[in-house]
Amino acid sequence: MTARHASADRSRPGDGLVRAGAVVFAVGLVAVVLSVVPSVLSGDPARLPLVVVAGSLLPLGFGIALLGLLRGARTGRRDAARRRRTERRHSRS
Repeated sequence: MTARHASADRSRPGDGLVRAGAVVFAVGLVAVVLSVVPSVLSGDPARLPLVVVAGSLLPLGFGIALLGLLRGARTGRRDAARRRRTERRHSRS
């Protein structure tokens, strides 16, 4: 197994947020379909709060996933900078 495959098997910071965001987004998408379609077909204004809540899950899930991606990118950048500093110290010695 190469180093690249070994690192792909580990969970990195932010991966959990990306997964959670994808789940919230998927739940929101299903909720929107299940609440908007009947509401549009029936014209019942009593379903409006359900539509609003369901519609807010989509951007919430997207935002959580973006936070996870940003966290993972920051950690990767920080680790790369650490490796460069360590390589510089070893090359000077």
